[in-house]
Amino acid sequence: MTNYKYIYGPVNSWRLGRSLGVDPISPKKKVCTLDCVYCQVGHTPAVAAKRRIFVSTAKIIKEIKSLPPLKIDYITFSGAGEPTLAKNLGQMIKTIRKIRSEKIAVITNSSLMKEKDVCRELLLADFVMAKLDVSSQDLFDKINQPAKAIKFEDVIKGIKEFKKIFSGKLALQIMFIRENKKYAKNIARIVKHINPDEVQINTPLRPCGVKPLSKKEINNIKKYFKNTNCITVYESKTKKKVLPISNKQTLRRRGKIQ
Repeated sequence: MTNYKYIYGPVNSWRLGRSLGVDPISPKKKVCTLDCVYCQVGHTPAVAAKRRIFVSTAKIIKEIKSLPPLKIDYITFSGAGEPTLAKNLGQMIKTIRKIRSEKIAVITNSSLMKEKDVCRELLLADFVMAKLDVSSQDLFDKINQPAKAIKFEDVIKGIKEFKKIFSGKLALQIMFIRENKKYAKNIARIVKHINPDEVQINTPLRPCGVKPLSKKEINNIKKYFKNTNCITVYESKTKKKVLPISNKQTLRRRGKIQ
């Protein structure tokens, strides 16, 4: 069996179906612009905001070319950190398109979307899922714990500007926990102005340091988003059968496989 370092899964995603993960950051440690209190891959040793090449495009492509026959709905950039920190993200997407036919998704925490180069590279994806957990800088600092250079108002501006020019599907993913559930109405107001194609209401069901909200609490929160195309993590969907190519790498980046 191939020893995969940079790709993982496929996993059964409630948002993407059969999703093959691509980690463009690191096979060993988490590197992120945020240190979210609910992150299932653990604490960020040192938050960072500067883009660089962590893994060469050639190494990623080599692993993808070595894949056995798999049923995949999306090839998804995510993993142990923030994928837009990878300066070669756009190059990876372009190269994968030449050898694979699946749609490409990027799961981002939105922190670098205001950067022109990041925006340009995200435009290459079919589906972008952007994080929006809060409605103010204070809450941003408390829950998402960003690098000093990252400001909440810039995050919102970046998402709004991206939405105006993106021809693919944009979803806002919102992780609700005890600390932000009472601000759901304020968050919904911001979401309305952004006007995404989809709103994904989540709560941490995988092992982490924060307890999830109940189905009843999530359903109450969903009421604030009634005029949007909204789905929640508790809504039942037909699960597709998946068999990860590497259990170890999948568990390290995603937590418990559901």
